Amino acid sequence: MLENITTAPPDAILGLTEAFRQDPRPNKINLGAGVFKDEHGATPILASVKAAETAILAEARTKAYMPIAGDPAYRQLVQEMVLGAEHPALRARRVRTAHTPGGTAALRVGADFLKKACPQAAVWLSRPTWANHRGVFSAAGFAVREYAYYNHAARSLDFEGLKTALRAVPSGDIVVLHACCHNPTGVDLTAEQWAELAALAAGRAWLPFVDFAYQGYGQGLEEDRLGVLALAQACPEMLIASSFSKNFGLYQDRAGALTLLASGAAAADAAFSNVEIAIRVNYSNPPAHGALIVTRILTDPALRRQWRGELDAMRTHITGARQRFVAALRAHGVPGDFSFIARQQGMFSFSGLGAAQVQFLREHKGIYMVGDGRINVAGITAANLEYLCQSIAEALS
Repeated sequence: MLENITTAPPDAILGLTEAFRQDPRPNKINLGAGVFKDEHGATPILASVKAAETAILAEARTKAYMPIAGDPAYRQLVQEMVLGAEHPALRARRVRTAHTPGGTAALRVGADFLKKACPQAAVWLSRPTWANHRGVFSAAGFAVREYAYYNHAARSLDFEGLKTALRAVPSGDIVVLHACCHNPTGVDLTAEQWAELAALAAGRAWLPFVDFAYQGYGQGLEEDRLGVLALAQACPEMLIASSFSKNFGLYQDRAGALTLLASGAAAADAAFSNVEIAIRVNYSNPPAHGALIVTRILTDPALRRQWRGELDAMRTHITGARQRFVAALRAHGVPGDFSFIARQQGMFSFSGLGAAQVQFLREHKGIYMVGDGRINVAGITAANLEYLCQSIAEALS
């Protein structure tokens, strides 16, 4: 039965990491995979996470299964982080949250639930978007369409094109939105644009599904939820996929969540019962370790303060890397204006490099980035900055 199966193509992003690992060149640079790198090029374990793990291991008494939707304390903490502890939707009991194995599982559980709830709907993704978005929603059985987002010529948001496209989305369809640190462009909406978009969503009655993978990496933990809050105020229903891979550094521990807002408590209960069925037939119940770390940190005042400081430091490091990169490109006489990179937010940037330059950098310089020119700015360090800029100058010439 298996003999005639053809080899699947490598993942557009994770396949790059594997190719990078096999590259023997000592000066190679990986700007593909979305993981934080410090000034030494390492992906560290946060000190707050280490402290939480130590306490958890010392106190652990069981390895029993977690509930299907995860620990109630973790779920409440996620809601408070995403919406704020005093949000009216929480007081009205119309919010439900499930602990999922990372943000990708939150997207897939949400997709499976929505395919059952509204089987005729289509899913709309920004053009461009994270490569795995299309795979997740297509695998769940949805027709996938696109809306305008990025103006390549201006290196900025195409807000007029975005509004024009989303005004045409039929009522009952699903629109996937990036809360902050848009992947792959690094270009986000302003508070005023979010308010306009939220009013459009409410008027057209399509369902927002917000990917919130980078909370705290844009402007700050509270500041980054302004789009979520605008949508929650305007729309009676929405879904939010959260990830703690980046802001807690829990990449391998796969801690995430799916949050559902319904029009009322009864509707939330009914919808969430179907979310739990989607979980049960998928992975049955979530892994504990990452969620236990998040819960421990957020409920311990000292650890929470320490973690907030570490999160702020990661965000500041990435902002500094952007600025240093732009300055170094200018210093090396690289043709073109790259100042737009310093105006972008989060881990990723559309570098402006084309497919030919990307291929040249990979084959001749050992510099790995996604084919569309997306780079992980956090992968740029003091040690590799000069080589990177010299190589880009060669690629563009």
